[in-house]
Amino acid sequence: MKFMKLGTKPDSFQSDEDCIRYVASDLATDIVVNVGDVKFYLHKFPLLSKSDRLQKLIAATIDEQSDNEINIPDIPGGPPAFEICAKFCYGMTVTLNAYNVVAARCAAEYLEMYESIESGNLVYKIEVFLKTSVLRSWKDSIIVLQTTRTFHPWSEDVKIDVRCLESIALKAAVEPARVDWSYTYNRRKVHNNGVVSRDWWVEDLAELSIDLYKRVISTIRSKGGVVAPEVIGEALEVYAAKRRIQTDDDVDEQRFLFETLISLLPSEKQSVSCGFLIKLLISSVSLLGCGVEEDVRRKLSRRIGKKLEEANVDDLLLIRASSEGCETVYDIDIVDNLIDEFITYTQKRHELDCSDIINQGNVSVSDSSKAVVAKLIDGYLAEISRVEVNFSTSKFIAIAEKVSCFPRSSHDGVYRAIDMFLKQHPEITKSEKKTICRLMDCRKLSPEACAHAVQNERLPLRVVVQILFFEQVRATAKPSLPPSGSHGSSRTTTEEECDSVTATTEETTRDKTSSSEKTKAKGVVMSRIFSKLWTGKDRDGVGDVSSSDTSESPGSATTVDDKSTPSTRRSRSSS
Repeated sequence: MKFMKLGTKPDSFQSDEDCIRYVASDLATDIVVNVGDVKFYLHKFPLLSKSDRLQKLIAATIDEQSDNEINIPDIPGGPPAFEICAKFCYGMTVTLNAYNVVAARCAAEYLEMYESIESGNLVYKIEVFLKTSVLRSWKDSIIVLQTTRTFHPWSEDVKIDVRCLESIALKAAVEPARVDWSYTYNRRKVHNNGVVSRDWWVEDLAELSIDLYKRVISTIRSKGGVVAPEVIGEALEVYAAKRRIQTDDDVDEQRFLFETLISLLPSEKQSVSCGFLIKLLISSVSLLGCGVEEDVRRKLSRRIGKKLEEANVDDLLLIRASSEGCETVYDIDIVDNLIDEFITYTQKRHELDCSDIINQGNVSVSDSSKAVVAKLIDGYLAEISRVEVNFSTSKFIAIAEKVSCFPRSSHDGVYRAIDMFLKQHPEITKSEKKTICRLMDCRKLSPEACAHAVQNERLPLRVVVQILFFEQVRATAKPSLPPSGSHGSSRTTTEEECDSVTATTEETTRDKTSSSEKTKAKGVVMSRIFSKLWTGKDRDGVGDVSSSDTSESPGSATTVDDKSTPSTRRSRSSS
């Protein structure tokens, strides 16, 4: 920290009790100056030689024939600041630094200690110190700016705050390679090679009050884009993390903090992280009844929707206090709304057709974003199913269906979400299980997911049969198979067919006694399963899979019974 010493005489100010200060001298004091609740017993001559205001006040006391006592209750900085000025008048040693220089400068301005009264007066000395030392120092400039809040409007009149803002903004805009002053390192981004990161200044400015911070960031942004929008966005995020918006704090203060952060957000899409925008959105919801406009929330939602692919699952686990205050409740409706905003945004991009969609091979940017969002929502559904006890089946299906048409290289994420939901909600009905499982395309499960699914007792039997069937199809690699990348439903058998095949499996396994006979029976059963599935497919007359809600015709049921009869007869004859 920079400092400056004024005067050469030793400090002879002494105290008598808490509210009396006097100068130890052989000469009797001849003036009493009341500053607040402190009385200063001083000599007229040193004061009159340096202060034009004290000259006027003392002259007034002589005209009024009073007892040589004057009052200056409104001096900036109070008794400590006046004492600095008085010591300067006596030529005593005074040390100025970043913490007291604003008080001294404002008090000197109040006392009118100008060059016109005496050359080298206090105002001039302090201005030299500010220009040559304080404003050239990064940290001192910040300290001085913080102290100006106490001395408004005097600090504004002498333009200390404006000069500090300009000094800080100019230093923040300097090329990182030219930074050679002390600053607070962002420990997360310290480079081992000693290179200064471009966000070197964000930690120090996070210590400012919100009103000063707003002025600093606005001044930095006024430099015409010298500082990248991404750095501005990071600075806002760091500041918000240190000044967390909480509704149980002073409501007006929290609302001002929120509105200030919103007003400072750069407009560029990549300037602010999606996670930070989501946190602001949560704050806007909690402050809606406290003066924050609904339009602000809608604008934030639209902005998040444009970059939802940048979010992660943790960003979407939005906690809100329950009405009882005894359990954690997650705000699922906000996530639902963000998905709607993303869909709306991608549809508009598709309609515009050109500038915002850049083709890369056969995959557009919008398609790649959809694929990322699909994976994100799959992960979110799995996690929210685990942690939110009140997550309803209808809400799970509604959210999953919104991204069901998004491109996916695999449906493993969908399977994990379904499996977690079924695990945490064992009470749901068979019909609800069927509806949920329709969200998954069995043809697009990885071998690992298939291996897990066929042993998963939570899945309906018909789904397990479908997975076995497509695994068999994949293994044989027949050319007549439906393409693996197709979208839509993957159901190929009806519930009645699954039950018939299951009954045949149980009967065959129960009747076989030897190891070789069991192996042979298994092959027969699997053959019948796939034969039956293909028969159902051929019966539909199309290459696509049939709906799981299609009722089976009586003829089909008879066929199943007839086919199982020879096996039964053989089993009985062997026994």
